[in-house]
Amino acid sequence: MKNQGNSWVRIAALVVLVGALAGCNVLPRGGPNKQEIYSGSVQRQGDAFVVAVSDRVTRATAVTPALGFSSAFTNASLGGSDTISPGDVLGVAIWENVDQGILASAGAPAALQEVQVDGAGFIFIPYAGRIKAAGNTPDAVRRIITENLATQTPDPQVTVSRVAGDGATVSITGAVSAQGVYAIERPTRTLGAMLARAGGVAVNPEVAVVRIIRGGATGKIWYQDLFEDPRADIALRNGDRILVEADTRAFTAMGATGTQTRVNFQTQNLSALEAIAQVGGLNPTLADPTGIFVFRNEPAEIANSVLARNDLVGEQRMIYVLNLTEPNGMFMARDFVIRDGDTVYVTEAPFVQWSKVISALTGTLGAAESLTSAGNTLGLIGSTP
Repeated sequence: MKNQGNSWVRIAALVVLVGALAGCNVLPRGGPNKQEIYSGSVQRQGDAFVVAVSDRVTRATAVTPALGFSSAFTNASLGGSDTISPGDVLGVAIWENVDQGILASAGAPAALQEVQVDGAGFIFIPYAGRIKAAGNTPDAVRRIITENLATQTPDPQVTVSRVAGDGATVSITGAVSAQGVYAIERPTRTLGAMLARAGGVAVNPEVAVVRIIRGGATGKIWYQDLFEDPRADIALRNGDRILVEADTRAFTAMGATGTQTRVNFQTQNLSALEAIAQVGGLNPTLADPTGIFVFRNEPAEIANSVLARNDLVGEQRMIYVLNLTEPNGMFMARDFVIRDGDTVYVTEAPFVQWSKVISALTGTLGAAESLTSAGNTLGLIGSTP
């Protein structure tokens, strides 16, 4: 009877110890549990708004980066493939219809082989003078030279050709197959064609971003939009600088997921379900599918819309809660948009903590029994005569 009483005492002590261990923070874990997260809510005198994800919340928070070119880029017309620019080299030949011409003999062209357009856009032709070439076509320059020479020699015959386009170039750098400086020519007068000339992008096209700098203006667009929207395939201008880079947006995954790390976006639009899938899904032995949290600093206008308020000012700390076990939980996770800088945190299932408690107790009790047995053995040895 005495032994039975001692057994009940031990069981009661064990229950008390389990409860004490489960309620304190002495056991290892990957982060806060649901109760601790909720305790930091504004509703409980915390500093973060905890909001369950719904269709209305999904619509209010579905903000994706809008990339595109301003009208200054899209309204620029195509430059003529024969339009002359400063720095271009022109081939000029002049024939005169007299035996002793001012520049050449009859039937032989003048020795003017190549002439470079100066920085101001002019070329100089003897007896024809200083001629504005930049902005004109070779045929327009030919007519000007002919008219100017006609007062000096009868019926001059002139040809003008564009030998090189050194003055009309763009530079392409970043994630392309062949970085370099490229001349704007007839086939490469638009952004898409010029990128093709550079060998295309060297990163996943779905997350490739194309940035173009023209003077003091900058435009940025998704690479795929060049093919889906003809207006995005803008005309190039001399001196344009083109940079291709992978999307730099990322989120952080923590808690009971397949991995805990910072993860780059792999698509232009990323849902919570896709974000979880990118890190290997939920850990089947640890994760609580009712405790998926998205931590975010939300602009005041979105926070006011989510909370149906109009008094919030400045960024607000928001914690969005997803529960995959609800009838529409998977749909909510599929539709909720993850944004740059988000932290996706998955809590551990409650039984995991209990398992840790039991493991800790059984290990401790086993060690204690081993020590007791050893002590008894040593006692017996010491009492042996």
